[in-house]
Amino acid sequence: MIEITGVSKYYGEFEVLKNCSTRVEKGEVVVVCGPSGSGKSTLIKCVNALEPFQKGSIRVDGIEVGDPGTDLPDLRSRVGMVFQNFELFPHLTIETNIMLAQRIVLGRSEDAARKKAMELLDRVGLSAQALKYPSQLSGGQQQRVAIARALAMNPMAMLFDEPTSALDPEMISEVLDVMSALARDGMTMMVVTHEMGFARRVANRVIFIDRGEIVEDRPTEEFFTDRRNPRTEAFLSKILQH
Repeated sequence: MIEITGVSKYYGEFEVLKNCSTRVEKGEVVVVCGPSGSGKSTLIKCVNALEPFQKGSIRVDGIEVGDPGTDLPDLRSRVGMVFQNFELFPHLTIETNIMLAQRIVLGRSEDAARKKAMELLDRVGLSAQALKYPSQLSGGQQQRVAIARALAMNPMAMLFDEPTSALDPEMISEVLDVMSALARDGMTMMVVTHEMGFARRVANRVIFIDRGEIVEDRPTEEFFTDRRNPRTEAFLSKILQH
């Protein structure tokens, strides 16, 4: 589903990604972790061209992301993205937030878009909040709405950029529960997160990035139990002690 081959990215002279290669199969859940500033968020933003890259190749379902001829709006409509800070329109109701892209990008009728929105709000446990505005919801609820909005486009894959990092601790589990359900349903997912319990429970593989390099790319249980790389060991020893 997602093939990343020899990708390097620069900010001026600084190389933020260094010859990164990995792949995500259809239905696979891959967690991307690493220290702050390691390049993990940049990597997944390159997957749907929110960040350009200078070297290498990324293919999503056979589509070459870096090809100038690629229809990037169409690609982004098929690869859902959930950010740290929800990115909901504050002046629109929850229902309308989920309907908007369906109407404009997919050309769905108002009735069809509303029906889809309500189905997804029910799926994430928020159907009673449809006519409220984002400011009237908790952070965890807003992030669940953001997930529903991405799912409304019928994506072939979902990208999550630290979806729980802006949440209070008691709200994290409600978002991770929705993501876990998506994984059980077979959604292809790349998830940047420090939630190692979620990674161990849900991910098929874990990628560890440090200083722009993919240091580890291993099946989940191996990643946690067979710590051969000192950079990975140092990271896990700090994060798991909490």
